[in-house]
Amino acid sequence: MTELGRARAARWWVRGRRIGSIERAGAFIDDVGFALLFPAPRAVVPSLWEAVAGEDEEPFRSGMGKNEQRVWTWKDELPRRGLAWYGAYLGGRGTFLSPNLLTALYPAAGHPGDHQSLELSPAAHEIAEAIADEPLPSATLRALIGDRSRYQRAITELQRNLLVTTAGVHESGSGWPAALIALTCEQFEVGGGTDHALATEQFLATMLQTTPGELGRAFRWPVAHARARLDELAENGRARSDGTRYSFNHP
Repeated sequence: MTELGRARAARWWVRGRRIGSIERAGAFIDDVGFALLFPAPRAVVPSLWEAVAGEDEEPFRSGMGKNEQRVWTWKDELPRRGLAWYGAYLGGRGTFLSPNLLTALYPAAGHPGDHQSLELSPAAHEIAEAIADEPLPSATLRALIGDRSRYQRAITELQRNLLVTTAGVHESGSGWPAALIALTCEQFEVGGGTDHALATEQFLATMLQTTPGELGRAFRWPVAHARARLDELAENGRARSDGTRYSFNHP
């Protein structure tokens, strides 16, 4: 493992005491700012699974074990408790964001009608309207849209724009419980303006080393915008650059 790999393993809670409680899972996400639910190929970022089970354990290799059950439950419970946002975000995969990073990235005013100010599909607007008063089970929303593929595209669109999250589950009486889908602004204090400088510093402080392209892909920013934010960190002494990559300067 490279020096950067060892440093990231320590930064991402892969080394040391494993996470065994939802409170500590919330503290982990608050510390790193962002994490996938499960690790993904070609996505070198923190994951809750690795912080719980370790870097050598493959999820679901032996079915639904204790660690799989923990993280699968926490993906709905962490947002319900306001400890972390969850939805399809980094690379379109299940992602947690800390409340601070969520606030820095949230693109609208923080009101139930936020979806109206964004260019979304009709199905996405319909879902946002439906959950304006209270969270609804994903099964109910799928029935409302009437087409599973159309629903999935719409809910992914809403999550990509940080407008909705999970908020616990709805027990149906048989089979797996359905996730409750809620407006982000009803679960978290958001709105009032983005803070891309804060988001950039959190990203670099967690990744330890990055490029404008990596930052831009993570937060869906133009590369020029990502480079400008990283350059600001370098000018303020919070980062250093070799012209291509930026490294975090610890305070």
